[in-house]
This record gives sequence, C-alpha cells and structure tokens, in this order.
Amino acid sequence: MNQFKNVLVTGGAGYVGAVLVPMLLGKGYRVKVLDLYTYGEDVFDNIKDKSGLEEIKGDLCDQDLLRKSLKGCDAVIHLACISNDPSFELNPDLSRKVNYDAFDPLVRISKDSGVKRFIYASTCSVYGISDAPEVTEDHPLLPITDYNKYKGLCEPILAKYQSPGFTTVTIRPATVCGYSPRQRFDLTVNILTNHAYNNNRIKVFGGKQERPNIHIGDIAELYVRLLQLPDTKIAGKIYNAGYQNRSVGDIALIVQKIVAREFPQRPQPAIETVPSDDIRSYRISSEKIKRELGFVPRFTIEDAVKDLLAAFRANKYQDSMNNPRYFNIKMLKSLGTEAGV
Repeated sequence: MNQFKNVLVTGGAGYVGAVLVPMLLGKGYRVKVLDLYTYGEDVFDNIKDKSGLEEIKGDLCDQDLLRKSLKGCDAVIHLACISNDPSFELNPDLSRKVNYDAFDPLVRISKDSGVKRFIYASTCSVYGISDAPEVTEDHPLLPITDYNKYKGLCEPILAKYQSPGFTTVTIRPATVCGYSPRQRFDLTVNILTNHAYNNNRIKVFGGKQERPNIHIGDIAELYVRLLQLPDTKIAGKIYNAGYQNRSVGDIALIVQKIVAREFPQRPQPAIETVPSDDIRSYRISSEKIKRELGFVPRFTIEDAVKDLLAAFRANKYQDSMNNPRYFNIKMLKSLGTEAGV
C-alpha cells in the first residue's frame, strides 16, 4: 500500500523523469509533472493510461504556480534543474535562479502546502576531485564548477526544513546512463555508445578520470522506494547512489566490446584518446545506502549500452548525433537561454 498518493515531480519530463513518471503511475500513484517541456511535449505519448497524470507546463520559479501545483500533493521528487556544467555556464544568472534561488521557496511552499516527504536529487559531482579510494557521504564537498556548487548548497537548505511531519532526504546520484523516452546523449556511457554505433569510432577525452555510474532504471526505482520507506529510515539523510566506478577509458572498452558483439557484421569500433580539460575524477561509495536501505542496483553499464543499442535498432532516435533535443546545451542554445528548467 502506498504511504503517499499524490506526487509532484519537478522536471518530470526530463531524462530521469521520463522513466520515473511511468513507473510511479504503474505503482498506483497520481502524478503531477511540473516542467517547461523544453525538450519536447511528446515525452509521455507512449503512456496508454494517463488517468493518473497531470502535466503542468510552467516555470519552477513561479511561486504562484508552485502553490497551485502543490495543492493536494503529499510528496515531492525534485529533479528540475539546468543540468551539467556547460548548460549552467551558458547563462549563469538564470542557472543560479533555477538551481539555487528557487530551491528554498519550493521547499517552504511544499511544507506549507501539506507535503509530507521531499526527495531531492543532488549530484555526486559535488565532491569535485578526490583521490580517496571511495568517497563516502561524509567527504568534504569540493565542487569545481558553479553547477556542482549550487547543487551542494541546496542540501543544507533542505536540512533546515526537516521536521516531524516533513521528511526530507537527499540523493547524490552518480552519472546516469541508459535509454529514456527523453534521451540524453551528453552523458558518458550514452555519448560513447552513440559514437560507437553511428561513427564506429569512440573518442575518449582523457580517459583516466574515474566516474561512478548508475542505470536509469535503478535511480528511478530508488526514488519510488524513497516514497515507500518509513520516515524513521530516511529523515534528514544523505545518500550516494552509484555502484560502478569506472574510468572513462574502461567505459569505452565496455562499449566497444558490446557493440562488436551486438553487430558482428561490422568492424569493431575504434577507440581514439585525446587530451581533456575535464579533470573531475572520483570514486564513490554506496555502502551506506546498501546498509541502511538495502538498495543495490539491478542493472549495469553493460545493460545501459544494450538498451541504447536496442533503441537504435528500433529507430527511436532522429539524427542522434546532431539533433539538439538529445543535448542539453545544444537545445538551450537553439532556444535561447530563456528556456528555463
């Protein structure tokens, strides 16, 4: 039995939301999606029964709209943001407004509106660069970009509102990978798979940087689980969520192997390594979430690559190398940076 019935998912038409929302509907939740639908309004076209879905096209920064949207909701999953470093830097003032300035009002209005549980999607990139064998949740936050910084600065704001009757929890997800109806090809595993399939060549920038990864199906299932757990398990907690710590070079080898196996009639994709200015590197530990919540992933990087290749076979993408809708920064540039969430 679901503890909560009505869930607002901010940014619900985004990459993760497009997988999460159908999952929530399938489990009997009523879902409101608040999103600007920057990357297309067809995200949920394949959902057969939309009776439990309400789509609200609007701006996260509009507090009057927030109050209307939150009416009747007892839980919030906050995914909305201008995500990744290049997109953030395209318009730093707007990005700060969406990712940081809007956060406190969102949490406050949620609490005032009767919301009982607030789940915040932060990011593991708040750790910046670390040579620790595995970074735990207690590791200092050392963000090296404004995107990482403001994601991290929202965490203590959320903690301030934690109280009996308003349970908050923060997840720091690893880099997400795999197929989504709102596909992104600007994330490590997805980028390399896209290039391997379309160009038969994988360009690796640097290669030694360590990155944690999590399959999109697993992170979506985690958010659902966080709605179902008792308050005492998660109240005020912060959890890493990412299990496969791999170097970018190792991910390229995984992609190369799977593409070669799935398409034996084609030459094996070549790997080209070039220098990179992106020095972010860290290995995260997800022992805490495993120990306290029993959460372990069901899927792998390999599964993500196979899912993407299946989507290519099914012709689910339109010009995946160039179409702006698959690349956050390209889409924001094409629309002008007023695109918002």
